[in-house]
Amino acid sequence: MSDIEELIKALSKNRENTISTLQALKGKNRVIVGAYCLFAPYELIAASGALPVSLCGTSEKTITHAEKHLPRNLCPLIKSSYGYAITGTCPYFYYSDLIIGETTCDGKKKMFELLAKITPVHVMNLPQSNRRPEDLDLFRAELVHLKKYLEKNLETAISEKRLRKEIRERNEERKISREFYQLSKLDPPPLPGSTVQHVLHGSGYAFNKAEQNTTLRRLIDTVKTAYANGERATPKKQPRMLITGCPLGDATEKIIRFIEENGGTIVCFENCGGAKDREELVDETLDPMDALAKKYINLGCSCMSPNDNRIQLLSRLMDEYRIDGVVDVILHTCHTYNVETFRIRELVQKEKQKGYLGIETDYSSADEGQLKTRISAFIEMLQ
Repeated sequence: MSDIEELIKALSKNRENTISTLQALKGKNRVIVGAYCLFAPYELIAASGALPVSLCGTSEKTITHAEKHLPRNLCPLIKSSYGYAITGTCPYFYYSDLIIGETTCDGKKKMFELLAKITPVHVMNLPQSNRRPEDLDLFRAELVHLKKYLEKNLETAISEKRLRKEIRERNEERKISREFYQLSKLDPPPLPGSTVQHVLHGSGYAFNKAEQNTTLRRLIDTVKTAYANGERATPKKQPRMLITGCPLGDATEKIIRFIEENGGTIVCFENCGGAKDREELVDETLDPMDALAKKYINLGCSCMSPNDNRIQLLSRLMDEYRIDGVVDVILHTCHTYNVETFRIRELVQKEKQKGYLGIETDYSSADEGQLKTRISAFIEMLQ
């Protein structure tokens, strides 16, 4: 196995490798705080002394359990997440002392009511817009409310010094992750998009961030050296693709697989596990709570109306990565992202004069044949 392959494996397997670490930390009475969304401020949770962990479900196998309590025509991410909670099959949820939720959609809001019967849940009320000064004031007040909740329930005090430290460290993590995925600006990119996705996804589960940053730095430097020596992991002259929309992972990686199997090269992920959080840093010169509010309210999520930040980010990424085609991934019944496909299509086709493919899917394999056909035809059109 080459050095690159070993480093990629180490970074991609964080989720599996950290379960034993999680058990050990619980044995030492470390407080674990679970979160379902990027809007939950990692820095604030970490500054409380707790360990933040990601909880979203991306597998079909717990959905039948969730449907005993939830309607069938509900987002698969919500059903999968809830299914993992009630079956006790997600160690990250199982070991969480409390959960941070957020009002990104009605389905999740109601799910949090049910989760609160299992474990303590604090729900952040998000503003529906990020354009007005009062929206920022409202969101900052929610962060202050969260800070007080953490301090009271964890019997701790979150100091400004500790919060600034966590902001600096999280910014460093964002910077090095950004440097890693920006390698895909090269033509051809040095790594397949599937590999980039696995590394980014796995990085969210690393508990030792300093060690993760060191490993990722080694990978970046090793890949750059190999590329300079003429090594190429992807063919030349394949259509350069950007994926946007709902979160990807596990079950929805079928889309990534079909793109690569049919001659497309994914060079950018704009969605929650990709550039959406990492492109903008927290301003370290501001008051920490002001800076966190400013950073997180600007996330280009479809819960915001209008969601101009997503359009602006997509426009810039399409130019920087020289995108030929955009694949917009929508999970079934995710109405906000589904409605936004109109604006995304207009940006891609009318303004940028590039190819656009909208895909509505779930966590099952039932649509794989149809997806493979549509993606193949789309890439053939781009070629």
